[in-house]
Amino acid sequence: MKILNSIKEKVFGKTAPEPEKPKTMAEMAANKGGQPTMASMAAAANKGGQPTMASMAAAANKGGQPTMASMAAAGKGGPQPQPTQQVKAEPVDIPAFLEASAKAKGIKLDWKNSIVDLMKALDLDSGVATRKDLAAELNYSGSAADGSAEKNMWLHKELMKFLTDNGGKI
Repeated sequence: MKILNSIKEKVFGKTAPEPEKPKTMAEMAANKGGQPTMASMAAAANKGGQPTMASMAAAANKGGQPTMASMAAAGKGGPQPQPTQQVKAEPVDIPAFLEASAKAKGIKLDWKNSIVDLMKALDLDSGVATRKDLAAELNYSGSAADGSAEKNMWLHKELMKFLTDNGGKI
């Protein structure tokens, strides 16, 4: 998927950063104001491997008595973590993006009909070997020869479908 990933990056940008993982109950309870907590300061100071209050409390709890952290994790007390809401990105307007990209090249590119021009608009190699690799990535099963009009039309159609399936709009 080397070529498809390159195309995806060109159109949609670099892969979005991982969404922030939800905080644990201990993190939420201990750090509501964003200030350093006793646990974070102890962890930072514990570079010598000395026991911390948290590790001693865990060791002392061998009797299996519930702790505040274990009750909160089990849903038996304390505030529950709120699910994080991911903001859905707006779909990329593929025609507007490709028009702007083609215009920036300073040459007329017929990206609407030509896989070669579409790839040139994206600053990608549009040679026969690259298109052959792209056809393999898109699972081309036709019998048309590399570089044939039939195969190029199929590639263009499939690439546009790929872009819409991955967050673009046409």
